[in-house]
Amino acid sequence: MPHIDESVVETVTARAGQPPQALEQRVRALEERVDTLALAVRALVEGLERAPGHAGGGGRAAHGAGLAHNILLSRGL
Repeated sequence: MPHIDESVVETVTARAGQPPQALEQRVRALEERVDTLALAVRALVEGLERAPGHAGGGGRAAHGAGLAHNILLSRGL
């Protein structure tokens, strides 16, 4: 996860009237949600991928979709 530049946080929050910690908390929460969504998308992609020439794959797609759904539910998204 990228590091948050404290000077940028202080400048932005000073303009918004929020303490730097409040903005930093919001940014971290957003980063966690993006990470969760990335995991879910990765599960979907892996479920949908098939080797060229392979027939079927519906079971893998359903499994990937179920896994993505469970990831989102477990993280409250």
